[in-house]
Amino acid sequence: MSKDMQLENEQLELSEILKIRRDKLARLQGKGEDPYAITSYDVTAKNADIVANFEELEGKEVSVAGRIMSWRDMGKVSFIDLHDASGRIQVYIKIDDVGQEQYENLANFDIGDIAGVKGTVFRTRRGEISIHCSGITMLAKSLLVLPEKWHGLKDTDIRYRQRYLDLIVNPEVKDTFVKRSRIISSIRQYLDSKGFMEVETPILNTIPGGANARPFITHHNTLDIDLYLRIAPELFLKRLIVGGMEKVYEIGRLFRNEGMSVKHNPEFTAIEVYEAYNDYKGMMDLAEDMIVTIARKVCGGDKVVYQGEEIDLTPPWKRISMIEAVKAYAGVDFDEFRLDHEKAREAAKSLGVEVEKNDSWGEVLNKVFEEKVEEHLMQPTFIIDYPVEVSPLAKRKADRPELTERFELFICRREIANAYSELNNPIDQKERFLRQVALREGGNDEASMMDEDFVTALEYGMPPTGGLGIGIDRLVMLLCDQSSIRDVLLFPTMKPKE
Repeated sequence: MSKDMQLENEQLELSEILKIRRDKLARLQGKGEDPYAITSYDVTAKNADIVANFEELEGKEVSVAGRIMSWRDMGKVSFIDLHDASGRIQVYIKIDDVGQEQYENLANFDIGDIAGVKGTVFRTRRGEISIHCSGITMLAKSLLVLPEKWHGLKDTDIRYRQRYLDLIVNPEVKDTFVKRSRIISSIRQYLDSKGFMEVETPILNTIPGGANARPFITHHNTLDIDLYLRIAPELFLKRLIVGGMEKVYEIGRLFRNEGMSVKHNPEFTAIEVYEAYNDYKGMMDLAEDMIVTIARKVCGGDKVVYQGEEIDLTPPWKRISMIEAVKAYAGVDFDEFRLDHEKAREAAKSLGVEVEKNDSWGEVLNKVFEEKVEEHLMQPTFIIDYPVEVSPLAKRKADRPELTERFELFICRREIANAYSELNNPIDQKERFLRQVALREGGNDEASMMDEDFVTALEYGMPPTGGLGIGIDRLVMLLCDQSSIRDVLLFPTMKPKE
């Protein structure tokens, strides 16, 4: 039989199965048992709790609800696996207990249906904790067929487009998102315990700012103006520091109109934290302690395994300047030709790193770091003292004004956090904005725009401040051992089907 004929036969077979399911629904509705007419069901126990507390619940009546995931019909006895949000439990249904009419009505049930079950808790002769059914009610009919259970749902395109299906047939997927929720909850608990206050800032901005990235643009009809989905909440949060809110944080969605990869999604979740009278060293301590605290709470210790390699989160973490890291891993000491732009470009070319003819010493240093060093940073490492050209919102180092008090935290060869001693000099800030404006006018649509109001806020006076941003999705990837950002986003961005 040709592949085309086989496919056609499979489609005809599937169509017949779908028709049968709709016929079953029609029969139920004809008997006045429309599952879609049921508005609630009294659930008295979760499956996992029954298993965990069997000795206390044995012989007692419970009411559970969930999805039928398997069925074993043995004539006058049936065994059903019922899955709820907590896990699975076996349901034992016997014709003598539920009556012939209700037992025959089981013919209208299918794998995938949502059912409510009442019965008593017992253990079978084989030792499995189960529910001895006294009544079963269909709560929703599954009109489509779930993927074949032995093979599961492996097609990643279907998994990401139809996450609801992925969650049904791949229990480990749900575990990842349960863990994600616990991680975010733990972050809030940690910061709240340290006296930080959670705030909310605008997602629709009149000026894109807070990071160098290409924004998404939308239009407000009433005001007849273009607005930008925020690429970072930084400038608003620092306005709050000016206003006297000394310890603030925000967890929320950010949007960047850039490429997609296993590390990047156009919308993602991040947290930004700001603390007055602190600096980037204080932010390093905060980031280290917070991530270790969360790992201990969610993963049970300081060591986690990521893609087969053990990551040791035991503090203190390594701290090394960008210049020292490039020297160690690329063999070039950028201090030897400090601020000599031409020699910096020549050094980069000798390493096979492409640079532009007008790239400055600092821009070249950063490019060499990204291409030659990041791939080596598997264990937790703070890279500190970034060039001023790539850090438009960070405070300069007093003894090295071409560098800034900034760090990025790398774990598993990718950036997890970014932080700096915030620039609070309004004159310097305006000059850096103007440099960004020039870059933008030169064709760099990732460069920042001038934010006059933010400069005005700084002119009123912002105290010395430390700021920290952490990519929540990448942190979840690390702690859940997931190699792609799409596996930690419930609904990743997907190209529409043609």
